Amino acid sequence: MVKAADLIAKIEAFAPKALAEKGDPTGLQIGDPNQEIHKVMTALDVRPETVQEAIENKVDFIWAHHEPMFFPAKNLDLSNPQNKMYADLIKHDIVVYSSHTNLDAAEGGLNDMLCESFGIEKAMPLLPDETDKNAGLGRIGHLKNPMKLSDYAKQVKNACAVDQVRLIANDPDKMIEKVAVLGGDGGKFWRRAQSLGADLYITADVYYHVGHDILAEDFSVLDPDHHMEALAKLPMQHLVEEWFSDGVTAISSQVNTDPYTYL
Repeated sequence: MVKAADLIAKIEAFAPKALAEKGDPTGLQIGDPNQEIHKVMTALDVRPETVQEAIENKVDFIWAHHEPMFFPAKNLDLSNPQNKMYADLIKHDIVVYSSHTNLDAAEGGLNDMLCESFGIEKAMPLLPDETDKNAGLGRIGHLKNPMKLSDYAKQVKNACAVDQVRLIANDPDKMIEKVAVLGGDGGKFWRRAQSLGADLYITADVYYHVGHDILAEDFSVLDPDHHMEALAKLPMQHLVEEWFSDGVTAISSQVNTDPYTYL
């Protein structure tokens, strides 16, 4: 018999909560840690459509990257879709656990998963943790062979399965070899990537005026959308399968929770 607490212990050993950024409400979100679990679904976001997917697949534990409760509920009016989502989770005995910035920082965590997807090798933390030099936000490493920036941007676009990416660069045809990446909203760290000798920095949610500053410094940033973090769903599934070879099955969410539509 496997309890939710057993999986939580494995998750927290892999991505210790101590690595989370201050104020990040990572950890158990909904449910009873003593509940027996049989089927786990990994997800980027916990949204109403994700929850319905879990219900249809008879999932009893969701391991998500983003917390579903960024903004606390002010009432329990179930005509509100967000509140109804919470009620559906409780009604169907689905435990929800989120690993956010601690998964970002963990060795082997989200940013290492992105490096694997983007062909970045020999990566080290971009912003090393004070107590663990192998952990920290972001990664910086090398491509196997130098390549043209515009070609690499297409490679990242294909890896993320998106129609377009935003490239901030004076010369899209320049050759690149050293690449930094930070999943999620990492625009404020572009100077750190530049100072460490990166030819390109991959991150999301880069602001308009920050883009101007990047061009003025003749640096290059690629923004494939915050949803690039969905690339971690399958590696997270594989971790659960590795931890529990018997008694628990794992799937990854197939729902696209990207809020943006590009026309």
